[in-house]
Amino acid sequence: MNFDDNIGRSRMLPPLPERMRPHTLDGYVGQKHLVGPGGVLRKMIETGNLTSFILWGPPGVGKTTLARIMAKNLGREFFTLSAVSAGVKEVREVIDKARGGSVFSAGAAPVLFIDEIHRFNKSQQDALLGAVEDGTVVLIGATTENPSFEVNTPLLSRCQVFVLKSLEPADLQELLDRTLREDVLLKDMDIKVAETGALFRYSGGDARKLLNILEMCVSAIPGGGQKIIDNETVTSCLQNNVAVYDKSGEMHYDIISAFIKSVRGSDPNAAVYWLGRMLVGGEDPLFIARRLCILAAEDIGLANPNALLLANSCFQIVHNIGMPEARIPLSETTIYLASSAKSNSAYMAIGKAMELASKTQTSPVPLYLRNAPTKLMEELGYSDGYKYAHDYPGHWADLEFMPDDLAGTKLYEPADNKQESVLEARLAALWPKYYGGKK
Repeated sequence: MNFDDNIGRSRMLPPLPERMRPHTLDGYVGQKHLVGPGGVLRKMIETGNLTSFILWGPPGVGKTTLARIMAKNLGREFFTLSAVSAGVKEVREVIDKARGGSVFSAGAAPVLFIDEIHRFNKSQQDALLGAVEDGTVVLIGATTENPSFEVNTPLLSRCQVFVLKSLEPADLQELLDRTLREDVLLKDMDIKVAETGALFRYSGGDARKLLNILEMCVSAIPGGGQKIIDNETVTSCLQNNVAVYDKSGEMHYDIISAFIKSVRGSDPNAAVYWLGRMLVGGEDPLFIARRLCILAAEDIGLANPNALLLANSCFQIVHNIGMPEARIPLSETTIYLASSAKSNSAYMAIGKAMELASKTQTSPVPLYLRNAPTKLMEELGYSDGYKYAHDYPGHWADLEFMPDDLAGTKLYEPADNKQESVLEARLAALWPKYYGGKK
């Protein structure tokens, strides 16, 4: 078969990730803890006892594929909805179909697969609950976000949650070898993968991304002879096709990193640009709002405590109104946080505190700091010597609150900003031995 024939065939075939989608667990790459010998999902197929569950993991690790394999191997009807586009009406229509399906009438509940289930609001999830409870459907949800944040407790309590992991280099190599050996198009071509470093690095443990990059590189190499793919080929191909690479959200982690660093670096123009890139690319606005809350606490902190209040309000507003209007409070909050004074003192303090705590778990609480609800505790000296701060001038009493072996430990270092200068002045007046000198 010549080069022109291959080009013609490629235009008529589905994309490579779809062509390589496995139909059995034996053809499924990765997630051995779930699908390997003794894995819980393999046991479901072996026993025929399929229960509702949610697959939580990063993009491209096979959540949709796994749901299809489970349904097919158990002979279940398979209905699918995307939480991005489906509403309550669509949910109810699918449930009605499930109730009238031929397979269900024989006693086997069909599978309802919901992609990006974390984007379903409360009313949509409530519409599902009854059908899951009475066994009308077996729900399989897929999410890239922690389901405990967005899935209602009643629905979550009726589903097991299985965590899927990014593919390891060995998994990616297995998938690459199988693709070159078995794909209907690539197996007839002379392809040599001389290096896999860039291919695996840009894939980031994402099977779909790996196959998209491979297909892109093969298509970019002209001529009908041997196609050699090395690190330079991959890098050059991605640089020349950055728009295609970005359109479907493949640069998700790179863009959110640029967004975070732009806010931290106090550049509102870059920050709002990366925000726009995420929104245009279809990023979940609640994911962005959660990152803003983290940014406000970690990078602004005590330099401007109002930042955390604004970020939390933004999260609630985005949750309530959704897109496209959610873009406005997201923009407002992004610009405010980027323009705000910065401090990571609270972040650093809890880091030092937790590291110290992990090494001093046996340090006893001083007796005078313990409550004494019983007479025996009073006799043992519990609470003896405690000074009630409000009984003293300035509502402050000179007392050591650390365990005896940690007395004098200083964990909080005020950062150099207007807000924390006020805090530092107060602390210096109360605790001159810790905060008396200028840094």
